[in-house]
Amino acid sequence: MKKKIALVTGGFTGESVISLKSAAVVEKTIDRALYEVFTIYIYPGDWYHLTASGEKIAVDLNDFSLQLGDQKITFDGVFTILHGSPGEDGKLAGYFDLLGIPYTTCDQLTSAITMNKGYTKAIVQTIPELQVARSMQLFEQEPTAAARIQEELQLPLFIKPNNGGSSIGMSKVNKAEDLQEAIAKAFKEDDQVLIEEFISGREFTIGVFRSKGKIITLPFTEISTDNEFFDFEAKYQGKSVEVTPAVCSDEMAEKIRNAAAGIYAVFNCRGVVRMDFIYNTDQEKPYLLEINTVPGQSAASIIPQQVAAMGLVLSDFYSMLIDDALETVKK
Repeated sequence: MKKKIALVTGGFTGESVISLKSAAVVEKTIDRALYEVFTIYIYPGDWYHLTASGEKIAVDLNDFSLQLGDQKITFDGVFTILHGSPGEDGKLAGYFDLLGIPYTTCDQLTSAITMNKGYTKAIVQTIPELQVARSMQLFEQEPTAAARIQEELQLPLFIKPNNGGSSIGMSKVNKAEDLQEAIAKAFKEDDQVLIEEFISGREFTIGVFRSKGKIITLPFTEISTDNEFFDFEAKYQGKSVEVTPAVCSDEMAEKIRNAAAGIYAVFNCRGVVRMDFIYNTDQEKPYLLEINTVPGQSAASIIPQQVAAMGLVLSDFYSMLIDDALETVKK
């Protein structure tokens, strides 16, 4: 008998447009011989499913169910492909935990911590051989003078929303006079801002997932762009070059894979997670940039590239994620 799976998309932030693109790929690719899929759109105050005829059916939030005619649909599991809040910050995970419905992403605590870049950096510093850039965390209710930032950190700097994603609201600052404008831009997206020193090196991104109790790293990707950094345009509008698998030494590859697997274990991650690194070639050490617990699955996204490079069919990969979620709940 087919498992009933809710494919959750939409969201409360500007990343919702990316969520819809990712969900379209998953919806088209997921194995319909194994799963009956119902796409659920989540927006502020508006959770619904669209039938094949275009009828909008509200989700019963008491038990996350649908009423389709005389049939009540309850779900065996949830495939979450909702970037940003509430899918990536732990809110949905907490809701599904209360209802006892398994889902394909990290749990509430892991999602909440990794969504906060500042808190993530504090934890990963405990992992041997892993580096993080020097940084400051700003809070909207406690303004920080640009002079103090320049005293503690060296230009160039990256300014980013602390809880944001898809590089929305992010800037690279090379001159002190541009600092306040970049901070204001980031505060438009979040009430916390992270300021990090620029780390030179090669940029890599790697997907990690778990299947049958084993942590598995996907073939990782090297990213280069003529833009100042890997921004929204570079990510989603073809302004970058992505090489999968990345061409590098065995020693460098091992350090990146070990760091990624270690992070996945330390944070008790679930589902597929993508991690971004800068590998400083002078120090021969990887620097963690960020952890993405709901990585994109659109045609422009990196995880599908890495899955193909590993020799996996994307539909089988999605089945592995769903099966792991269902097995985790059984335990």
